Amino acid sequence: MHAFARLSAALVIAAAATAPALAAPETYNVDGTHTFPRFSYSHFGMSTQLSRFDKTTGTVVLDKAAKTGAVDIVIDMKSVNTGHSTFNEHIQGEDFLDTAKYPTATFKSTRVNFEGDKPASIDGNLTIKGVTRPVTLKVTNFVNMAHPMLKKDAIGADATVVIKRTEFNAGKYAPNVGDDVTITVSLEAIKG
Repeated sequence: MHAFARLSAALVIAAAATAPALAAPETYNVDGTHTFPRFSYSHFGMSTQLSRFDKTTGTVVLDKAAKTGAVDIVIDMKSVNTGHSTFNEHIQGEDFLDTAKYPTATFKSTRVNFEGDKPASIDGNLTIKGVTRPVTLKVTNFVNMAHPMLKKDAIGADATVVIKRTEFNAGKYAPNVGDDVTITVSLEAIKG
């Protein structure tokens, strides 16, 4: 009987030693030099206008084993870049972004939905101009790898969602200037 107990204990120890370590949530800090939320909309039906925000901060928490995560992003709305300085000022006015009163926009996830080993969509709350609405970002690209230059674990992702700007009190000239705004976020984040 003692031999059986010793053999059982040896097998348990061997199994524990060879079992993969359980992953824990890992935090990644947004790389502001490679993260750019962009937005596009129809301009009088004549063309699709594309602009971006140049300053974004935040974190992404990822637990690969549990297939869970969290995203917390802050966008500096004063960093809007339309490609023209006069229009940058115009779009920051009360009728649009009202950056004097609301200098930031935020996205806080409520759930990260996985398909296989990768996030497929992110449910969360988007706040623009003090108005918070639930949205779901569709993840169109996700990569987790060692950053080639920094030699640290990193993630990269692209995600998109369509919102109605009138729902965020930014609806001047709608519907002539499109109410539907496509937001596309290209994000890179480095493990902290």
